[in-house]
Amino acid sequence: MKLLLTSAGVKNPSIRQALVDLLGKPVEEADALCIPTAGYGHPMGSPAGAWRFITGQSTTPMCELGWRSMGVLELTALPSIGAERWLPWVQQADVLLANGGDALYLCHWMRQSGLAELLPSLHEKVWVGLSAGSMVMTPRIGADFVEWKSPTGNDETLGLVDFSLFPHLDHPALPENTMADAERWAATLPNPAYAIDDETAVKVVDGVVEIVSEGHWRLF
Repeated sequence: MKLLLTSAGVKNPSIRQALVDLLGKPVEEADALCIPTAGYGHPMGSPAGAWRFITGQSTTPMCELGWRSMGVLELTALPSIGAERWLPWVQQADVLLANGGDALYLCHWMRQSGLAELLPSLHEKVWVGLSAGSMVMTPRIGADFVEWKSPTGNDETLGLVDFSLFPHLDHPALPENTMADAERWAATLPNPAYAIDDETAVKVVDGVVEIVSEGHWRLF
């Protein structure tokens, strides 16, 4: 699977161009499924937040980019309907758009639904993550980002990449997200880690990592 791991969506022309490169065609010719699940697991999540994400009325551009078609893939519903129903939906989509929220909650439902097991076989599909939707692809999120308690009892996520992510670096509304905070966070992890601001994304294709940025970032 091709990954575009963002802090705050497709915020600038550079990130949008990276998305087009991954799709291999214009956004207007691509079919998308959005995944709002992570938002329900975070203390700051709300039904209104999920609605804004799905309807493209957020400040983190994902669903409002001009897709040819858009559908909603709610992971908590998938175990009750069976893969024979939802698997064709995923196979027919060009891109999966994962909302922010709680990465451990999202990870849990990706595993419970069967989507996590499927992802490595979706070689030509694009995953665009927003904050927690990006962090879920990493090996660990670090104790600082644990809100929802996973049944595993730890901070481990899917590990489709070998680095961790600290999003929203130096965001004015998040005084706990300074570079010094990111450095302390990274020191608790056994793997490499990136701190990225909202104008930055990490593009990953076949294990090759590329930073796409009109802002600032740091590799620890």
